[in-house]
Formats: sequence, C-alpha cells, structure tokens
Amino acid sequence: MLYDEMIISHEVTPLTMAVLSIEDEKGMRKTIVLEKSGEYHVDVPPTKVIDEACRFYGSSLRGRLEGTRDISKITHKAPIVIDPSLGMYFFPTASPSNRDCSWIAHSHVQEINPHGKKETKIVFKNGQTIVVPVSYGSMLNQLQRTAQFRFSLDTRMKQLHDVLERKRND
Repeated sequence: MLYDEMIISHEVTPLTMAVLSIEDEKGMRKTIVLEKSGEYHVDVPPTKVIDEACRFYGSSLRGRLEGTRDISKITHKAPIVIDPSLGMYFFPTASPSNRDCSWIAHSHVQEINPHGKKETKIVFKNGQTIVVPVSYGSMLNQLQRTAQFRFSLDTRMKQLHDVLERKRND
C-alpha cells in the first residue's frame, strides 16, 4: 500500500521498520515511514516523527537520548528505545541534528551488507531492502551498539522485576 499524498503525522508502531529522510522538490526535509505492510510519506522531518513517537509513549527524543547516555554511556548517534515493552528500539544513521538522519528499527533488521564504499544495504526480516548513504562499518557499529543498549536495558528491567517479585513474596 503506497500513499502518494503527504500526511501530517504517522504513529510509529512495532510494525515500523524505518523512518527515512528524503528531500522534496523544494529542498524541504520530509519522511518516508517504511512499515511491514507499506510505506507512508509524512510532511515533517524524520527526527520530528521519532520525537512524536517518544512523546506518544511518555517521553521525548531528548529524554530517550539522555536515558541511553545514562545507561550505556553512548553520546554520539545514540540508539533509543521508544517503548521497551513493545521492543521498539531504533538507531540513527547520522546525528539526529543532521537533516539527513534516518532511523532504523533494530528488531526488523535481518542483516546489513556493504553496498559500495559509503553505502550500506539493509535487509529487513520481511525481505524488503533499502540502501542508506552510510558506510558499512558505521552501520555495523550502530547495529551492535543498539544490541548492547537493548541488552543492558532489558537486564536492568529484569533485575528490577526480580527485586520487586521477591519483595512481594516476602
């Protein structure tokens, strides 16, 4: 399902695979939201779409970035969790302040492959592919840092759950 018209906002969900930065014919930054079942064109930049998703789940992009920094010490091109209970972890392809920054959903990535010197092909679990203008080494680093952040946050949440469960049973 492809919508040719731009929409104002689109909720990021567990079915969202990527939030991609594009430039329209007037040089304005817009977004393609790539879902498992189609894509949507959104009339705002990707970082705005991600910030709105974070706010929908009770935080903001800035808050999520600060949380990542506190948990993992990652400060540059940091991955974020939009909602940990839904497994919604995303990583940026560039600094979020860069207008070309796109966001990739960690849980949907099957593999990444080099595609020329400064591009990477991302293969999603449903077989769809995209090419991003980022080196393979940088994308591999982003994928691995997101996995480590995800593990650290999941471990922290499990430990808290275990402590609360023990106190409840005492």
